[in-house]
Amino acid sequence: MNTNPAGNGEFGQRPATSGPIVPKTASEALRPEAGTPPPKRSRASRSQVVVFMNFVISSVMLLVLAAGVAVYFGKQEFTEPGPSANGDTFLVKPNTGVQDIADQLERRGLISDARVFRLGVRAFGNDSALKAGEYEIKPRASMRDIMELLKSGKSVMYSLTIPEGLTVDQALQRIAEEAALSGDMPATTPPEGSLATDTLRFTRGATRQQMVDKLLADQKKLVDDVWQRRAPDLPLANVEEFVTLASIVEKETGKGDERSRVAAVFLNRLAKGMRLQSDPTIIYGLFGGKGKPADRPIYQSDIQKQTPYNTYVINGLPPTPIANPGRAALEAVANPSKTADLYFVADGTGGHVFAATLDEHNENVARYRALLKKQADDAAKAAKTTGTGDSNAVKPADGAPADGADDSGGDAGAAQ
Repeated sequence: MNTNPAGNGEFGQRPATSGPIVPKTASEALRPEAGTPPPKRSRASRSQVVVFMNFVISSVMLLVLAAGVAVYFGKQEFTEPGPSANGDTFLVKPNTGVQDIADQLERRGLISDARVFRLGVRAFGNDSALKAGEYEIKPRASMRDIMELLKSGKSVMYSLTIPEGLTVDQALQRIAEEAALSGDMPATTPPEGSLATDTLRFTRGATRQQMVDKLLADQKKLVDDVWQRRAPDLPLANVEEFVTLASIVEKETGKGDERSRVAAVFLNRLAKGMRLQSDPTIIYGLFGGKGKPADRPIYQSDIQKQTPYNTYVINGLPPTPIANPGRAALEAVANPSKTADLYFVADGTGGHVFAATLDEHNENVARYRALLKKQADDAAKAAKTTGTGDSNAVKPADGAPADGADDSGGDAGAAQ
């Protein structure tokens, strides 16, 4: 029996209250008791430093997200087809920076956004890898395609051809007129016969002086190489005479299979002390390196005109070459055919017939002139039939037959 009147014995103790204990109603007993309240925020957590740091972190996260989106769409724009439907050529000058290149590409309509191109080039680490040159931009080329092209250095290539048989003046005129070249022509004209006959490949901006220098160097190397492999006992005193005779052979025939035989005729005549009697030397003596005007025929009277180059009136070789000889003509003179021929004349088909004696040569000349007469008669008949004839069309001045490179029958010894 509990004798503790206060009811606070060892067992069944109750907390002391300030008043009598009021029993809970049924609804209050079923209502959940409130939990432990959260701790109050400390003064430090509410400081400006923490607030600022939270702002910075949030801002960085937003920036990273925005940058990721920008990179994604920028990469798409960098690699997608470009705006140019037709493509174009694009010139990058030396020492041009990426920003200038990008701006020029955008102005030309070859890319859509210069900033994207610039950032893309830098992202790939190609800031200093783009090379000067002229490039062929293909239609719809992407920015990445253009970057790779400019990085490759594969510029547009131009060609300059100097055919065999051109004089130095004629070759220089071609170089001067080539619009893709830059710079002035050389102040001094190179010697006749000193330029290589070749096709040069170059990029826009190469200089005219560079072209001339290369042609000079290539011709010297070629001449020296062929001269070293010449046949023994050629009747030529030096390499200058070698080039001079090769230039005459070059002008006499364009057929590769007869160059060595034409060379043999001239070498045989030199060995015998005979005059060369080459029509191209008449032309060079009259008109020099500028060449004969297209409307000026060669007359019989020209054969005896006194010039240092006219091999109908001078002995031996002219003082200089009369054109730039190519490799085939040089090889023909260095290693001519083994033949006794002293004469040749045109055969009417673009080639020549050769002869070792004057009698045989005169027969060849007679046949050739008969062929010319037949061709003239046929032309006159055809003109008369069509009513377009011109009675003066085939009459040269002096009333003499025109004496061109072949049509007089005067090549190599007709006039003895």
